[in-house]
Amino acid sequence: MSTPHSRTAIRAEGLTKRFGRKRALAGVDLQAEPGTVLGVLGPNGAGKTTTVRVLSTLLRPDSGRAWMAGHDVLGDPEGVRRSLGLSGQYAAVDEKLTGRENLYLVARLYGLGRRAARRRAGELLAGFDLEDAADRPSGTYSGGMRRRLDLAGALVARPPVVVLDEPTTGLDPRGRADTWRAVRDLVAEGTTVLLTTQYLEEADQLADTIVVIEHGSVVARGSASELKARVGGERLSLTVRAPRARSAAADILSSLGPHRPELEARTGRFTVTTDHGAQTLEYALGCLRLAGIAVADVELAPPTLDDAFLALTGQPASAGEPPADVVGAGGRGGTR
Repeated sequence: MSTPHSRTAIRAEGLTKRFGRKRALAGVDLQAEPGTVLGVLGPNGAGKTTTVRVLSTLLRPDSGRAWMAGHDVLGDPEGVRRSLGLSGQYAAVDEKLTGRENLYLVARLYGLGRRAARRRAGELLAGFDLEDAADRPSGTYSGGMRRRLDLAGALVARPPVVVLDEPTTGLDPRGRADTWRAVRDLVAEGTTVLLTTQYLEEADQLADTIVVIEHGSVVARGSASELKARVGGERLSLTVRAPRARSAAADILSSLGPHRPELEARTGRFTVTTDHGAQTLEYALGCLRLAGIAVADVELAPPTLDDAFLALTGQPASAGEPPADVVGAGGRGGTR
């Protein structure tokens, strides 16, 4: 059945939710087009998880409307579940089963026949580069392999929308890189991804649009570049290794403008925001040279997403929300 938002993969309008006296959502609006990644960021307790639970039909909002893959979250929850793949913070795999058996089991739970389930499991093992380990118990897999297997399970029914809740939590750099590649491959095939993450670099790398939520409200939205541009200025960083020279260096850098320099005491690295880029860099180096202060290395860089997040919310990035919020002990939505 066609709806006004059939061509929008994810849409939410004015979502509100209270838990007793606590206001979890205060009118959240979201939108993502097909084949894109929508990143949802916010401090711990900002409302990210509540938003995801509403969109995946696990929680009913007090007011507002939402559509996933054209299906009304309130009016057609079964349609939403059929169109949605859900991967929680921890990989939902049975460690005693092989990778192939895990995917076969999920396919059968989705209603596929035996032959179709075996075929789909084989396709996903190949697509996620797990063929060599297909017949090993998944308990022997690395963290990155387990995450890829979990993502494969979320795609058994070929959902147009996939929700990933902090997909790389606890993974090493190799595992994170593998997961990022898998997400990019999904999007290249036309899948829409809703990504919640505690890693700002992850949102920077993957998200086409980022929404920042604080106190249950959207406080900013845009691409990573647009959010960085809202901070303004560039970051001048330099290292003064001699401890005795750092006080004088701090005085010189403080005179460059309204922004106070920050010092990492262990390394002697100063960082200060400047609105004049290369001109400030040249002037700072000249002043330090005249003062006889040796500088080990220098960098001039645009604002990071961390800077934007801090400016928008007034606090550092979240250390992550409680792990059981989105899918309990782990699950994929759909008919499972």
